[in-house]
Amino acid sequence: MSDTNMRPKTVDFDVEYLVDLLVSEDLLTEGQAEQVKTQESTVRSQILREQASKRGRRRAQRYKVSPAEVVEHFQFERPDGRPLTEDAIMKTIAEDAGKRFVRPDPLDIDMDLIAGKISQPFAHHHSCVPLKREDGKLLIGVDDPYDRELLRQLHDVTDEPIEIVVSPKSVIHKFITEIYGLRSSLSAAEQEATTGVDIGNLEQLVELKDVGELDANDRPVVKAVEYLLHYAFDQRASDIHIEPKREHTVVRLRIDGVLHNIYTFPKAVHRPFVSRLKMMARIDISEKRRPQDGRIKTERNNREIELRVATLPVAFGEKVVIRVFDPQALIQDLDDIGLSGEGLQTWRRFIDQPEGMVLVTGPTGSGKTTTLYSTLKALSGPEVNVTSVEDPIEMVVEDFNQVLVQRKIDLTFPAALRTILRQDPDIIMVGEIRDAETAKMAIQAALTGHLVFSTVHTNDAASTVTRMLDLGVEPFLLSSVLVGVVAQRLVRTICTQCQAEETLTREQAELLGLKIPPGSSRSLPVRFGEGCPRCRNTGYYGRTGVFELMPVDDTIRSLISRQADASEIRRAARAEGVRSLRDAAIRKLAEGTTTYEEVMKIASES
Repeated sequence: MSDTNMRPKTVDFDVEYLVDLLVSEDLLTEGQAEQVKTQESTVRSQILREQASKRGRRRAQRYKVSPAEVVEHFQFERPDGRPLTEDAIMKTIAEDAGKRFVRPDPLDIDMDLIAGKISQPFAHHHSCVPLKREDGKLLIGVDDPYDRELLRQLHDVTDEPIEIVVSPKSVIHKFITEIYGLRSSLSAAEQEATTGVDIGNLEQLVELKDVGELDANDRPVVKAVEYLLHYAFDQRASDIHIEPKREHTVVRLRIDGVLHNIYTFPKAVHRPFVSRLKMMARIDISEKRRPQDGRIKTERNNREIELRVATLPVAFGEKVVIRVFDPQALIQDLDDIGLSGEGLQTWRRFIDQPEGMVLVTGPTGSGKTTTLYSTLKALSGPEVNVTSVEDPIEMVVEDFNQVLVQRKIDLTFPAALRTILRQDPDIIMVGEIRDAETAKMAIQAALTGHLVFSTVHTNDAASTVTRMLDLGVEPFLLSSVLVGVVAQRLVRTICTQCQAEETLTREQAELLGLKIPPGSSRSLPVRFGEGCPRCRNTGYYGRTGVFELMPVDDTIRSLISRQADASEIRRAARAEGVRSLRDAAIRKLAEGTTTYEEVMKIASES
């Protein structure tokens, strides 16, 4: 099988060659190059010590430090001031070798292909990994495209045409560790499941090992669960879905609000896999007929992460959804949740009131919890008693006194509120107003001199008022305690590393309700993401809030008192200068924060 892509030019690929190449490409200065050459031995020893702490001494003894690792270790800046990253180094190597540079997307990897083509020891030793099939060829990522012996061996072990591409060594080894580890763990777990091993005696575990610490002595199902959780954390997943089907189980991750299929594993593994998660979440393993909820608290990069585990019986077994709550994402500075300028000032006026009610509305997954937790964190302090009633408690925060609704013992929202009012609270947060009794108790709390926050499921701010009236709240009471209402949604934000400019077409502007005079040559500049490795070629990285903030002034108060409908309240709010969700999203577009496509999702709801 011949493949010209497999015949590299003859090069002694060492540190001296690499730094000379980087100097010739204006990525290193002569002084930096000399520093690398003189300190190479010391840096290699330091890298090996770091590998020993991660992998263990025996594995580190077989680890080969690459020239790119040595250079990247110095964390130099290029002559133009930008950092000299591993990607920049590897791109230069790829161009010199006449190969493509590919930083693979972890969500676009065929795990069975990787583990089925090359053994894990071979992949580790040679720093290579199969990536995918493309145009009839198997793409194999390597970090040394000049290694003629490796290319000869790859030709021998594969039975199809291959194309060598250059990939960062850190990514290659991460794939090898996690993907081979997950697949082998699932295979072993399948064998255990079919031979009747009882996993009910596994020890309780809430502290995850690092991926490098997982070894052959760990039970396969334990390793499989922990590999999956680490993988989800690395991908910034907000939710992990484990869904049983007729013949297999599908794993999906929600990232920036979008679900991605990432893996399937054998049906035989599903029950022990779910049982392991149930044990970690401290919920009943034997109960498979009814939904259950539990929590797992663990650490990630020296900070706590909470996982909320929910099981649900479906046609082919128990579905499990794990919601990931990262404190750094859930509790933010008020300046960082998406409010800015006039909107932030309005929200601060709402929450600076000594008493009254503030309502937050939006569908599930619209960021209401982040807004409320971030607000309570900003208001909390030694002199403030903040108490919440939640079902469930999204994340445990020591600064708050959090009460979990438990209907089995009649600890409902109204019952908890009655008791809380005798606990000398300053600020009360009611997780959600769902019924007339909870609504009336929340109103009562606001009337007795407390600042009350809660959520209601409606489409916009004006509809929230009519929803409260529909629940039986007296109009004169609601008008007297309601401080303001905020409706919100989440939009994906443009990746800052690949953002580019474009202009809206006349048709796009008209769909957004923007008027361009006939014959005008004026263009409306906006931004979009071209796609890069950081954002997995989606053009988006992270999400931000879009808000409609409606203060309850004398005009709105009068409309509430005479039970005006939502459309009348909405018109009055617009006349008072309240910006709709659609208008707020268009402003995010104009600021270059999000894209036309994301704004249209909001506009279609308006």
